[in-house]
Amino acid sequence: MKVLIVEDQPRLGDFLRRGLSERAYTVKWTKSCAQARDALSEFSYDLIILDLGLPDGDGLGLLCEWRRCGFNEPVLILSARDTLEDRIKGLDLGADDYLPKPFSFDELLAHIRSLMRRHATVKQAVLEYAGIRMDLMGHSVQAHGQHLDLTSREFALLEVFMQNAGRTLTRSYITERIWPGLVDTNLLDVYMSRLRSKLGPESGGSVFKTVRGVGYQLK
Repeated sequence: MKVLIVEDQPRLGDFLRRGLSERAYTVKWTKSCAQARDALSEFSYDLIILDLGLPDGDGLGLLCEWRRCGFNEPVLILSARDTLEDRIKGLDLGADDYLPKPFSFDELLAHIRSLMRRHATVKQAVLEYAGIRMDLMGHSVQAHGQHLDLTSREFALLEVFMQNAGRTLTRSYITERIWPGLVDTNLLDVYMSRLRSKLGPESGGSVFKTVRGVGYQLK
C-alpha cells in the first residue's frame, strides 16, 4: 500500500516515514504543497496523510484543490488544529478522517486500517466526466449518449484519465499504468491519437489537453 505524507516538521515527518515503512507501507514524504502536487502527478497513492500548516500554503486549500479535480483517494488530516470547529471544517472540505496532534502511533495505524476498509467498499463501478460515461463492470463507454468501440488497451488508458480527471498526468505515470516496465513511451502517443479520434466527434473536440514536456490531462 502506497502512502503519501505531507508534513513539514522534519522530526515528525521522518518518524512517520520510518514507522510506516517498518510496517511494510511504501512511503513518500513531502514537505510542502508544491512537493505534494508533484508527487501526485507522478504516482497514485492509496492514502494521503496531510498536515495543514505547510510553508507554501494551507493544507485545506490543497485538499479542496484535489477534490475539485476528482481525486477520490482517502485523506487523513494530521494537525495541531484540534478544536471541534477545525475538525468539522476539515471533514466538510473533503477529508475522510481527522486525527489531532499529539497522537499515538498505534492510534494512527488503527485510523489507517479503518480508512482502508471503508474505502475498499466504495469503489466506483461507473465513472462520469465531461459527457463521458464509463461502466467498469460492463466494460462499456458512452460519449454524450453514443456508444464507443474501444480496444482493451484504449479502455484501460481512458480509465486512468477518468480516475484522475482534471489532473495532469506525466507520460511515465500513464505508461507504467498501462504497459508496466515499458521504457519507450512513444506507444502512448499512438494510443492517445486513437482515443482522441474516437472521442473527438462525440465531444465536439478533443477532451485531452497536451501539457508540453509533461504529459496529458483530461480537461
